[in-house]
Amino acid sequence: MTIKAYLYDKCGTCRKAKQWFQQNGVAIEEIPIVDAPPAADELRRMWKASGLSLQKFFNTSGQFYRELGLKDKLGAMSEDEMLELLASNGKLIKRPLVSDGKSVTVGFKEEEYEQTWGKR
Repeated sequence: MTIKAYLYDKCGTCRKAKQWFQQNGVAIEEIPIVDAPPAADELRRMWKASGLSLQKFFNTSGQFYRELGLKDKLGAMSEDEMLELLASNGKLIKRPLVSDGKSVTVGFKEEEYEQTWGKR
């Protein structure tokens, strides 16, 4: 299956991830996360496949996250509410978000990329 990489051009971490894929000869489908964030049902599939807590999908260092005061609100929100919120604004999603339908990585850690995407 195609590796979908949700990226943001102005994000340094996204540029590092994109460079890693290029250097390792791994083809990806680039999707602009701000213009075309994944839908709630797609986010649910990625979250379940990732094995991470749903909170790990939030870009906690983002301005929009802080403006909405989500640090104090996430604990009281349902999974559906969190997924709908993430789907409503790509800047709320921690990036890069990469998935091939089975494996998912959130953020960029070279060792994790090597382990997950390097054996292609």
